[in-house]
Amino acid sequence: MKRHFSMIREFHLADWFTLANAFCGTGAIFAAMRFLQGGHPSDLLRGMALIPLAFLFDALDGRIARWRHKSSILGRELDSLADVISFGVAPAALAYACGMQGGWDWVVLSYFVCCGVSRLARYNVTAASLSGDDGKVRYFEGTPIPTSLVLVVVLAFAIWHERIGDSLWFGVLDLGWQLHPLVLMFALSGSLMISKTLHIPKP
Repeated sequence: MKRHFSMIREFHLADWFTLANAFCGTGAIFAAMRFLQGGHPSDLLRGMALIPLAFLFDALDGRIARWRHKSSILGRELDSLADVISFGVAPAALAYACGMQGGWDWVVLSYFVCCGVSRLARYNVTAASLSGDDGKVRYFEGTPIPTSLVLVVVLAFAIWHERIGDSLWFGVLDLGWQLHPLVLMFALSGSLMISKTLHIPKP
């Protein structure tokens, strides 16, 4: 039994905040599924409310790690995996639940998630080269994946105004497969994440 919990004992305080981030993102995905089963917009709103909470945990884990001087490779990898769930897969699932269910919508939402995965992988392998003498990364290449919170806010606004499903803003285009123009905000967000020319100062 002790061997099963040996990895958990290696977690630092910051790692538990990272896991809370992943927990919130997973909850948002389940909320999207629950909405598709029952059709209650309140389920979607609860799921969307978990993304800002995930953002808070994501911000706190780094601060706690620096405060306690307890950073590790494990913690960095946990952070990336949690961010993929909360700021990549969860927003895409919520968008799908809101009505972006056409064939081209699937392609765009999958592209968005892949961009997020690529963005985090690139950060992990380039963090050392982007760091200053104090070991702190000075800037981000491309927008950080938590900026997808903006997309979730737009979706929440759409729910609030009852503009989901067949009533999505900008309607739907039939291009062989269906495309809801609103999904293009995910294409833009993903493209900005993988940009190498966009440098954003890291706080």
